[in-house]
Amino acid sequence: MKYGIVLFCLCLFTLPGTFAQKSNHRPVSIIFDSDMGPDYDDVGAIAILHALADKGEANILATVASTKYEGVAGVLNVFNTYFNRPAIPVGVPKGNAPELRDWQHWTDTLLAKYPHKIKHNDAAPDAVTIYRKILASQADNSVTIVTVGFLTNLSNLLNSTADEYSSLDGKQLIKKKVKLLVCMAGKYPSGYEFNVIKDAAASQNVYNNWSTPVILSGFEIGAKILVGLPLIHNNTIHNDPVKDVFRMAIPQAKEDSSGRKSWDETAVLVAIKGYSAFYTLHQGRIKVADDGKNTWDDNGHGQAYLVEKVDYKQVQRLIDELIQHQADGKQKSPKSN
Repeated sequence: MKYGIVLFCLCLFTLPGTFAQKSNHRPVSIIFDSDMGPDYDDVGAIAILHALADKGEANILATVASTKYEGVAGVLNVFNTYFNRPAIPVGVPKGNAPELRDWQHWTDTLLAKYPHKIKHNDAAPDAVTIYRKILASQADNSVTIVTVGFLTNLSNLLNSTADEYSSLDGKQLIKKKVKLLVCMAGKYPSGYEFNVIKDAAASQNVYNNWSTPVILSGFEIGAKILVGLPLIHNNTIHNDPVKDVFRMAIPQAKEDSSGRKSWDETAVLVAIKGYSAFYTLHQGRIKVADDGKNTWDDNGHGQAYLVEKVDYKQVQRLIDELIQHQADGKQKSPKSN
């Protein structure tokens, strides 16, 4: 998200500790972690996630929320159901976590209008339980995590202990199963960004202790990419929750009159398709202060932030195309490796 700096963590690699692009055509096995609600770029992001899954480029293992306002599990389930993947696991944080909801009230509208089996957050498991269960069942070094919200869940995962799903603790499980972390967070080379500062302690824990490569998409990457107008003006699309959200939200903010900024969408795009067509990487390591301000250590290792390589309008056109993707009517389930 969004309101200051965006940090986007992406780890696309074939050898541990490197940032090489994926080397085969297998779908990316991905867990999507989102603060679905304060902003609506999360909606564009989950639309791209499903669009690329329909194209055979991604296998969605789970969708988890990093905020816990009542109804967020249902909102994630709305989109998964609309795109014919109602069985995708949904997780919600059960402990301390932000409870931020949209001020445009599109979440309420979606819950009232569209089918979803998860009616209350109590019906969804804890986000860390989902992470541990899913990761334990996947092949080693195979899972990409893309987080476009707060780092709360990932911090809790790092701190988790052995359970019924794995004898490994959180750090060991991440090192064994995760190949890439993509975060929309931070501002580069330094600044304050919403996702980082909202749970600064969690951000510190994750970026200090995460063992796999991390690519960060900063606030500056998505701030100039304005999308949504082609979608809301497409008269062939009806009864689409993605269109409904952009149609409702864009007119409510003067600054969105040319389209909504695309922080979260770029994170998902890079997590699945890779960075090299659009960006280069500035390697080093993010440092997060107690107040959430991020700076960059050029002498650090294992992390990188995106640097624009081509005209941002190329990415804008691709995002505008993908968020207009329509469900094909066939029910799908996550694949196991």
